[in-house]
Amino acid sequence: MQWLTRRNEWQFFAVLPRADVALASLWWLILVLRGMLPALFAIAMGRLVSAVQRADDLVLPLTVVGFAFVLGQVLNPIHHAISANLGDRTAAWLYDRLTEACVKPLGIAHLEDPRLTSDLIVARDFDLGMTGPPLSMSLDFIAAGLASFLGGLISALVLAGFTWWAPLLLAGTWLATHWFLRESSVWRDRNTEEVRAAQRDSDYMYQLAVTPPAAKELRLFGLANWTIDRFISRRTRLHELQYAATRLRERPLTWSMLLVIGANVVVFWSLASAAADGLLDLGALATYAQSAVGASMIAFGGLNWALDGAAAPVAAVLRLEPDMRTAGALSNGSRRAPGMPAHQIRFRDVRFAYPGSQLNVLD
Repeated sequence: MQWLTRRNEWQFFAVLPRADVALASLWWLILVLRGMLPALFAIAMGRLVSAVQRADDLVLPLTVVGFAFVLGQVLNPIHHAISANLGDRTAAWLYDRLTEACVKPLGIAHLEDPRLTSDLIVARDFDLGMTGPPLSMSLDFIAAGLASFLGGLISALVLAGFTWWAPLLLAGTWLATHWFLRESSVWRDRNTEEVRAAQRDSDYMYQLAVTPPAAKELRLFGLANWTIDRFISRRTRLHELQYAATRLRERPLTWSMLLVIGANVVVFWSLASAAADGLLDLGALATYAQSAVGASMIAFGGLNWALDGAAAPVAAVLRLEPDMRTAGALSNGSRRAPGMPAHQIRFRDVRFAYPGSQLNVLD
């Protein structure tokens, strides 16, 4: 279980109830309801078609179809608003953790360590939005992606009423696309020194340009264009690194297309053959065909990129706190302070150098 709990995604979802347990619970509840709606709508539509074919009473089938349709239209904006609020609450909670990580240690070495400074910029990406949308926006993408993923799985399960192998084939094929395209959906090199340096430098230039005291001096000494050019170059380099790491590869994309086309041809051919042989009525065919189409939601949506972009900064925040605590720790002296100094304070053989540097600033 340790490999699971250490993953960035697990830590991200574990943080949500710590930020606001009520909003997080409501967020998950609506997500599950949204995931169930496509399968419910497909089943209700099949029952409605069967009722029309048999000339039965249409009140109950139409009511269920209308209820599923209206619920789908209502839940989306509600979930969007909850995602935005939960994202803001989570961002505030993470900022509290970052503030405590910076001010709790007794020393200041953790604030002068370049490695920890770079980590701090990376950790703040949940709000800065350098490599993806801020948390208040990305949580809505994650909710939509998870709802689509869950809806695709449930739709695939509906096909078990037709034949046992159809859910396994379709769900397995659409899940395989995540594995084939894994390098294009997750930025695995975001913690390299080059990426962190680009984030740190671009944030530094941005703060120089928008902070009033620094911005006034930049304009006074004619450094505005130099600052803007450097900011553009570092941000451009950051996007180039992200694009190079997550671009679509030709071979995995080809394999994904072949698998998806083959699996869907097999399932829909079987449905058509069963309907032609009289083994399926029109209502069942409508349900299973719509469920087969709905199974494609397993692969579509912005889940991978949005979740990766939101989870990495959250994991960086949780990882930064113990590192800063260790770097900024000060040991207490063993001698008592009252009555000292008796005559004077004298410094001898004092040297000072920044961490990671061999050059003495004071000697």
